[in-house]
Amino acid sequence: MTLTPIPQPLTFPALTFAKLAPPSFLAAHLTNPKGSTRPSGRTPTQTRAPTCNTGSLTHANGSAVVRCGDTAVVCGVRGEILKTGDVAEYEAREVKGGDEEEDDDEGDEDDEEGKERRRKSRREETAEMARLNLLVPNIELATGCSPAHLPGGPPSVLAQTLTQRVLTLLHTSDMVGMAPLRIWFQPPRETTGATSGVMRMGGDMQETDAREEEEEEMARAEVKAFWVLYVDLLFISLDGNAFDAAWLAILAALRDTILPRAWWDADREMVLCSDDPVEARRLEIRDLPVPLSFGVFEGDGLGKGSKEKEKEKGKEKEKWVLVDMDGFEEALCREEGTVVVGGGRRVVRIEKSGGAGAGMAEMRGLVDLAAKRRKEWMGVLGIH
Repeated sequence: MTLTPIPQPLTFPALTFAKLAPPSFLAAHLTNPKGSTRPSGRTPTQTRAPTCNTGSLTHANGSAVVRCGDTAVVCGVRGEILKTGDVAEYEAREVKGGDEEEDDDEGDEDDEEGKERRRKSRREETAEMARLNLLVPNIELATGCSPAHLPGGPPSVLAQTLTQRVLTLLHTSDMVGMAPLRIWFQPPRETTGATSGVMRMGGDMQETDAREEEEEEMARAEVKAFWVLYVDLLFISLDGNAFDAAWLAILAALRDTILPRAWWDADREMVLCSDDPVEARRLEIRDLPVPLSFGVFEGDGLGKGSKEKEKEKGKEKEKWVLVDMDGFEEALCREEGTVVVGGGRRVVRIEKSGGAGAGMAEMRGLVDLAAKRRKEWMGVLGIH
């Protein structure tokens, strides 16, 4: 007597399901009755915990290694000197006393005027920094960090796009101050004028003339060179959200950057640098803008049976806003964007492309999430 074999249901591992029908696989997780979860186990609004280590590259002025999930990137900052004589049609901007910092000890009546003056000075500095190209980022993806970026290939479209986005944010965020990047020449102080002033006047007038003479001499200080910061990023592994990881590495590396004291030697007509580490100083980091990248996934009935699809005909498409996407999720989202938030919940920049799935309500929620993530990044960078 032959036994009839019992038919086995068609089953296969989740990894096979993800390869055969990626959109349905993601939709099945997001439509779970127990709660929307992604294949990685995160909720749609949950980000991956970042880790950061600074000062790893001893040959660079500043460096950082950052890891977000399976995305890891190394950033190194090195400074090189650009003489003003090598800049075409360079016009020096007058900076009082050899220092562009405004006096913060303003009277109450001049508070608004002082703030406006500082804002104008910062705008001028940002324009000057962009015109002189003092910040030069470069992102390298052709390292075998993912199957799509094999070693030895030319710069990919993604690498060039990321580089341009990083450069734009460096300039628009007003993050790096110009003070440590200027290299000054201070002429030797002349004493003939001061001596004649002493012989001509006495008492308070003598002190006034000496002070005026000193201010006049300080006004003759001029910028002879600049520090150019080359920011090089190398991706070790890439599993989505390359921009956020690259920007965190840049923030950490710039905060770690130390430049030696440099001055212009008139006799040699060149810039000299001190090898004393005590005289070196860090960059002026005015703000720490933090990005939050997201994507919009539209289910459109995926992961549901035919009866459920019939019931939902004519209804608005179901959609989910996913933050800090991995590589699998990025390939399934046509609409993507980035929200950048600075100190005081200031919205620095918003980028969005690919559709209109994220409306005003979703964008407000993303700004709140970006502000929370900024606090998380501040903790990772050791800022309290």
